Amino acid sequence: MAADEQTTLRLSRREYIEATHTSVVLAGALVAVGGWAGLAWLVANTLPTVPNRWAFYALLQIALTGTALPFVRFLHQRFSRGRALFVRAGVMVRQASWVGLLGTTCAWLRIPRLLSLPLAVVVAIALIIIEGLLRLRERSGWQPE
Repeated sequence: MAADEQTTLRLSRREYIEATHTSVVLAGALVAVGGWAGLAWLVANTLPTVPNRWAFYALLQIALTGTALPFVRFLHQRFSRGRALFVRAGVMVRQASWVGLLGTTCAWLRIPRLLSLPLAVVVAIALIIIEGLLRLRERSGWQPE
C-alpha cells in the first residue's frame, strides 16, 4: 500500500512540475512574440534617440528572454537527471534572463564598436560562473540567519 501511495505521489509531483514547466514555456513564447513585435515596431517607426535606445534594450531583453525559455526547458529536459523534475520554473526563467542579458549587453557594446568575440566570450563565461554559483548555493540548502 505504501509503495502505491509513493508512486501516486511521485506521479502527481511529475504532473505538477510538467504543468508548471509547460505554463512557463507558453508564457515565454507569449513574451517573446510581444518583445519581437515591439522591437520590430520600434525599429521601423522611431528615430534612434536616447529614450528609444533604452526602449530598444528593454524590448531586446524581453524578446531574447522569452525566446530562450523553450530552449532552456528543452536542455533541462534532455540533459538533467529525472527529466528536469528537480528544476524549478524560477530557475529556468533566471537562466533565460541570463541569455537575454548576454544579448542585450552585446548589443549595447556593439553601438560604440567595443564588442569583440573575446569580450563576448568573457561576458558569457562570467554569466555562466554566476549561474553556477547560484545553483551551487541553491543545492547546498544553507540559509543565512
